[in-house]
Amino acid sequence: MTSPNKSLVLVIGAGASKEAGLPLGSELKGRIAKALDLRFENPSNRRISGDQKIEKALYLLNQGSNGRTGDIGPHVYACWAIRDAMPQAASIDNYIDAHRDNNLIAECGKLAIAASILEAESKSLLHIDDSNINNTINFHAIENTWYADFFKLIVAGCQYDGITERLSKISIITFNYDRCIEIFLHCALKNYYRIDNQEAQELLSNLQIFHPYGYLGRLEWPCHHPLVGFGGAPHPHQLVQISKGLMTFTEGTDENLSEINEIRSIIKGADKLAFLGFAFNQQNLDLLYGSPKLNTKLHGEIFGTAKGLSESDTEVIQREFQHKYGYDRSKIKVNRNLVCSEFFGEYGRSLAIT
Repeated sequence: MTSPNKSLVLVIGAGASKEAGLPLGSELKGRIAKALDLRFENPSNRRISGDQKIEKALYLLNQGSNGRTGDIGPHVYACWAIRDAMPQAASIDNYIDAHRDNNLIAECGKLAIAASILEAESKSLLHIDDSNINNTINFHAIENTWYADFFKLIVAGCQYDGITERLSKISIITFNYDRCIEIFLHCALKNYYRIDNQEAQELLSNLQIFHPYGYLGRLEWPCHHPLVGFGGAPHPHQLVQISKGLMTFTEGTDENLSEINEIRSIIKGADKLAFLGFAFNQQNLDLLYGSPKLNTKLHGEIFGTAKGLSESDTEVIQREFQHKYGYDRSKIKVNRNLVCSEFFGEYGRSLAIT
């Protein structure tokens, strides 16, 4: 099914979730190395380091049809291989992709990603104390982040009866495994329009959110098994199931996936594209655009943060948008001086949803 042109498409990278307290790729590597440092004390075989949830998940993966647990040694060796290579890898995703024919590396790496991101969600600015069903996120704590400014853009001049149409004009493509944008928008809509969980979920169904590399799973209110809530503590079966929903670069760019074709259609038809905390890695751009046709001309405007990139690399990125993807050079604004929290203050009027 062809999606109608979107007024605004938001493309989110790790730098955007960082403002909520989630780790960048470089920080995630360290957490994963620690989680996979599974060591055991002889002769009791008691674990003395590494993540307990991952250890239990490995036993589950090696459980035979007779219910007996097999040898987890090969998986532990794969954990150690990942642990030892993290200082050399650009990211855990890169390392898994470099060993794409090694199923043990993929299983252990994805278990560590799932466990680490869930833990990061639980310590983020968007986590909710679920001991009280009336609790919500602390909006004061995120007032100076891009999340707050993005929501102001969504609801500007919009009464409740118009928010469905407004949300339908937006798409979000997030390369992150976390559910930060989902938990934020759900709580923000509830709080702003004074509606309940079900009404907020119904509203959000009008907003397309894509996770091309997978994510930790849907969020629903209330959360039911086998779903894991935002920052939840999974049992081994859940952790294994969640990890199987994560994809490497190669898996995520499978052009046979209908979602990839829909993403590319939305990207090419967007009036305005906003890249937030997105490193402009070539494999991610390839996922978004595929192989551009010669003499392609795209009408949309490009806005983006490029904090941390050199002036030279920023210029290369802008030239690529112009010459490879066919955007008018005057409509490309990739700003290396902005962090995500400053983005909508700089370009808010340009990004207004019409």
